[in-house]
Amino acid sequence: MLKNKMEETIINKVANSNILTFNLEDYYPDRDITEMDIKPFLYMEMILKEKEFREMIKNYDWKKYENQIVIIGCSVEAIIPTWAYMIIAATLNEVNALSFYGSKTSFLEAHYFKVLNELDYEGYKDRNVVIKGCGDKNIPISAYMLASQKLSLYVKKLFYGEPCSTVPVWRKK
Repeated sequence: MLKNKMEETIINKVANSNILTFNLEDYYPDRDITEMDIKPFLYMEMILKEKEFREMIKNYDWKKYENQIVIIGCSVEAIIPTWAYMIIAATLNEVNALSFYGSKTSFLEAHYFKVLNELDYEGYKDRNVVIKGCGDKNIPISAYMLASQKLSLYVKKLFYGEPCSTVPVWRKK
Protein backbone atom coordinates (compact mmCIF):
# COMPACT_ATOMS: atom_id res chain seq x y z
CA MET A 1 0.00 0.00 0.00
CA LEU A 2 1.37 3.43 -1.01
CA LYS A 3 1.23 6.32 1.42
CA ASN A 4 -0.04 9.65 0.28
CA LYS A 5 2.63 12.40 0.52
CA MET A 6 0.24 14.50 2.65
CA GLU A 7 0.09 11.77 5.28
CA GLU A 8 3.84 11.78 5.97
CA THR A 9 4.83 12.80 9.46
CA ILE A 10 6.61 16.10 9.80
CA ILE A 11 9.53 15.84 12.19
CA ASN A 12 10.39 18.88 14.26
CA LYS A 13 14.17 18.68 14.39
CA VAL A 14 14.40 21.69 16.71
CA ALA A 15 12.12 20.10 19.31
CA ASN A 16 14.10 16.86 19.07
CA SER A 17 17.51 18.54 19.31
CA ASN A 18 19.54 18.51 22.48
CA ILE A 19 19.86 22.30 22.58
CA LEU A 20 18.79 24.02 25.79
CA THR A 21 17.57 27.61 25.62
CA PHE A 22 18.85 30.21 28.08
CA ASN A 23 16.44 33.14 27.96
CA LEU A 24 17.60 36.34 29.65
CA GLU A 25 14.02 37.62 29.64
CA ASP A 26 13.27 34.98 32.29
CA TYR A 27 15.41 37.07 34.67
CA TYR A 28 13.98 40.48 33.75
CA PRO A 29 12.72 42.45 36.79
CA ASP A 30 9.15 41.53 37.71
CA ARG A 31 8.16 45.09 38.62
CA ASP A 32 7.35 48.03 36.35
CA ILE A 33 10.34 50.29 35.77
CA THR A 34 9.64 54.04 35.85
CA GLU A 35 12.01 56.93 35.43
CA MET A 36 11.66 59.99 37.66
CA ASP A 37 13.26 63.35 36.93
CA ILE A 38 13.81 65.47 40.04
CA LYS A 39 14.03 68.69 38.02
CA PRO A 40 10.51 69.78 39.11
CA PHE A 41 11.68 69.64 42.75
CA LEU A 42 14.28 72.34 42.10
CA TYR A 43 13.79 76.08 42.47
CA MET A 44 13.61 77.50 38.94
CA GLU A 45 14.44 73.94 37.86
CA MET A 46 18.11 74.47 38.69
CA ILE A 47 18.70 75.09 42.41
CA LEU A 48 17.83 72.88 45.34
CA LYS A 49 16.50 74.86 48.30
CA GLU A 50 16.24 72.51 51.26
CA LYS A 51 13.09 73.91 52.88
CA GLU A 52 11.12 74.04 49.60
CA PHE A 53 12.50 70.66 48.53
CA ARG A 54 11.37 68.98 51.74
CA GLU A 55 7.93 70.58 51.44
CA MET A 56 7.54 69.36 47.85
CA ILE A 57 8.62 65.85 48.85
CA LYS A 58 6.09 65.88 51.70
CA ASN A 59 3.22 66.97 49.43
CA TYR A 60 4.07 64.84 46.38
CA ASP A 61 1.84 61.90 45.40
CA TRP A 62 4.22 58.95 45.83
CA LYS A 63 1.45 56.33 45.52
CA LYS A 64 1.85 56.33 41.72
CA TYR A 65 5.22 54.59 42.23
CA GLU A 66 3.85 51.87 44.50
CA ASN A 67 5.58 48.47 43.96
CA GLN A 68 7.66 49.84 41.07
CA ILE A 69 11.34 50.25 40.35
CA VAL A 70 11.97 53.99 40.18
CA ILE A 71 15.04 55.22 38.36
CA ILE A 72 15.99 58.64 39.74
CA GLY A 73 17.85 61.20 37.68
CA CYS A 74 18.02 64.88 36.90
CA SER A 75 17.70 66.18 33.34
CA VAL A 76 19.31 69.55 34.06
CA GLU A 77 22.80 70.42 35.16
CA ALA A 78 22.36 71.22 38.80
CA ILE A 79 24.28 70.47 41.95
CA ILE A 80 22.11 68.04 43.88
CA PRO A 81 23.37 67.05 47.34
CA THR A 82 23.51 63.34 48.07
CA TRP A 83 21.04 63.69 50.94
CA ALA A 84 18.32 64.81 48.48
CA TYR A 85 18.51 61.45 46.69
CA MET A 86 18.53 59.72 50.07
CA ILE A 87 15.31 61.50 51.08
CA ILE A 88 13.64 60.41 47.85
CA ALA A 89 14.82 56.80 48.32
CA ALA A 90 13.50 56.67 51.90
CA THR A 91 10.19 58.18 50.80
CA LEU A 92 9.82 55.70 47.93
CA ASN A 93 10.46 52.91 50.40
CA GLU A 94 7.20 53.87 52.14
CA VAL A 95 5.26 52.82 49.01
CA ASN A 96 7.30 49.63 48.54
CA ALA A 97 9.18 51.08 45.58
CA LEU A 98 12.77 50.16 44.81
CA SER A 99 14.84 53.22 43.96
CA PHE A 100 17.94 53.40 41.80
CA TYR A 101 20.09 56.36 40.77
CA GLY A 102 21.07 56.54 37.11
CA SER A 103 19.39 55.33 33.95
CA LYS A 104 17.17 52.39 33.08
CA THR A 105 20.09 50.84 31.19
CA SER A 106 22.46 51.20 34.15
CA PHE A 107 19.81 49.68 36.43
CA LEU A 108 19.30 46.70 34.11
CA GLU A 109 23.07 46.21 33.83
CA ALA A 110 23.37 46.14 37.64
CA HIS A 111 20.31 43.88 37.93
CA TYR A 112 21.65 41.31 35.46
CA PHE A 113 25.13 41.47 36.98
CA LYS A 114 23.68 40.46 40.34
CA VAL A 115 21.27 37.83 38.99
CA LEU A 116 23.70 36.15 36.60
CA ASN A 117 26.45 36.01 39.21
CA GLU A 118 24.10 34.25 41.65
CA LEU A 119 22.73 31.62 39.21
CA ASP A 120 23.58 27.94 39.41
CA TYR A 121 24.79 26.84 35.96
CA GLU A 122 25.32 23.14 36.78
CA GLY A 123 22.21 22.15 34.81
CA TYR A 124 23.94 23.36 31.64
CA LYS A 125 27.09 21.28 32.17
CA ASP A 126 28.29 19.61 28.93
CA ARG A 127 25.13 20.64 27.08
CA ASN A 128 24.52 22.59 23.89
CA VAL A 129 22.99 25.92 24.89
CA VAL A 130 21.55 28.80 22.90
CA ILE A 131 21.22 32.20 24.51
CA LYS A 132 17.90 33.40 23.13
CA GLY A 133 18.31 36.47 20.98
CA CYS A 134 15.10 38.11 19.87
CA GLY A 135 12.56 39.06 22.48
CA ASP A 136 10.09 41.60 23.74
CA LYS A 137 12.31 43.22 26.36
CA ASN A 138 15.37 45.42 25.93
CA ILE A 139 18.15 43.36 27.49
CA PRO A 140 21.53 45.16 27.81
CA ILE A 141 24.42 43.78 25.77
CA SER A 142 26.41 43.46 28.99
CA ALA A 143 23.91 40.80 30.15
CA TYR A 144 24.53 38.74 27.00
CA MET A 145 28.26 39.10 27.53
CA LEU A 146 28.09 38.00 31.16
CA ALA A 147 25.77 35.09 30.34
CA SER A 148 28.26 33.96 27.68
CA GLN A 149 31.13 34.25 30.12
CA LYS A 150 29.32 32.24 32.81
CA LEU A 151 27.86 29.58 30.51
CA SER A 152 31.15 28.98 28.66
CA LEU A 153 32.55 27.57 31.91
CA TYR A 154 29.95 24.77 31.80
CA VAL A 155 28.55 24.10 28.34
CA LYS A 156 29.83 21.95 25.50
CA LYS A 157 28.68 24.42 22.82
CA LEU A 158 27.24 27.91 23.13
CA PHE A 159 25.08 29.61 20.51
CA TYR A 160 23.19 32.86 20.11
CA GLY A 161 19.78 33.30 18.48
CA GLU A 162 16.92 30.83 18.27
CA PRO A 163 17.23 27.02 18.28
CA CYS A 164 16.16 26.99 14.60
CA SER A 165 18.70 29.65 13.57
CA THR A 166 21.81 29.97 15.71
CA VAL A 167 25.18 31.66 15.53
CA PRO A 168 28.02 29.65 17.10
CA VAL A 169 29.62 31.59 19.96
CA TRP A 170 31.86 29.14 21.81
CA ARG A 171 32.88 25.47 21.78
CA LYS A 172 34.62 23.45 24.50
CA LYS A 173 38.11 22.41 23.42
